[in-house]
Amino acid sequence: MSDSLISENKYSRVLQLYLRLSEGEVINKAEEAKRSGKSTKSIQNDIEDLRAFLAERAAMGGNEKEIIYDKKLKGYYLKGKDETTLTNSEILAVCKILLESRAFCKSDISPIIEKLIYNCVPHSKQQMVKMLIANELFHYVEPHHRKHFIESLWDIGEAIYKYRYIDICYERLDGKAVNRRVKPVGIMFSEFYFYLTAFIDDTQTRTEFRNPDDIFPTIYRIDRIKSFEIAKETFDIPYADRFEEGEFRKRVQFMYGGRLRKLKFIYKGVNPESVLDRLPTAKIISHDEKGYIITAEVFGDGIDMWLRSQGEDVTLIE
Repeated sequence: MSDSLISENKYSRVLQLYLRLSEGEVINKAEEAKRSGKSTKSIQNDIEDLRAFLAERAAMGGNEKEIIYDKKLKGYYLKGKDETTLTNSEILAVCKILLESRAFCKSDISPIIEKLIYNCVPHSKQQMVKMLIANELFHYVEPHHRKHFIESLWDIGEAIYKYRYIDICYERLDGKAVNRRVKPVGIMFSEFYFYLTAFIDDTQTRTEFRNPDDIFPTIYRIDRIKSFEIAKETFDIPYADRFEEGEFRKRVQFMYGGRLRKLKFIYKGVNPESVLDRLPTAKIISHDEKGYIITAEVFGDGIDMWLRSQGEDVTLIE
């Protein structure tokens, strides 16, 4: 056998070994030697070559990975600090959250999950992840609107990034369609639906609102936007008045418009964690045998429905 052919076979063998390690496989040296028809010394040399390659990459600023021998597993595995990919546990958690959100039609969510598993999970573990979510995916209940809007999310996001007006035709709860020109400032998700937060300049339009002088953005459910067009005209939001989506999100939990409100209430339940998680701005002021005194800042009137749903556990003070 020529030297070039021997060299080519070695490169192919080492590459296959690296791919299998990258997919999470544990390599037993004796079994690998038997499988490849090579000596255990050759397999050890292959592993040492890979170790040298990984060390060189790490020294040049690449991902820090190393091949470790585990006595319990009786083999070698690849360990690394690759922050650009998700772990098996992380991808399983993401898939579970996506399914529980019920935000998309089944025909949209299925390929999203397939791509996540295919691109982020080692081949040897893909079947396990699929099995763990198979029942949920099979019985997945899609939203009643059955609208496909994934591409619209990106287009709207681009308009937000470029500060461009959007002309929308929006279907209200009563079924009436209205036309609006808005300044888009954020996309949010809450309880099954995606929302567009946007400001309206038109004074005449604002007179139709319950709070025409409201300085906060209006909220539109994206699946109810019948059509939209991104205008060429751009708008300006001064830095001091810029919309901070994260801060707004802390205070609008129920996607109802309205004024900023400061609440104080007594929570009489055993553990206030559910309240603190539901209302990110909530703070416990005091605690005694009567319950927890809690304050919070919220936008709109949606909070009233939540307070009523808590029954005797919550009493509004102010």
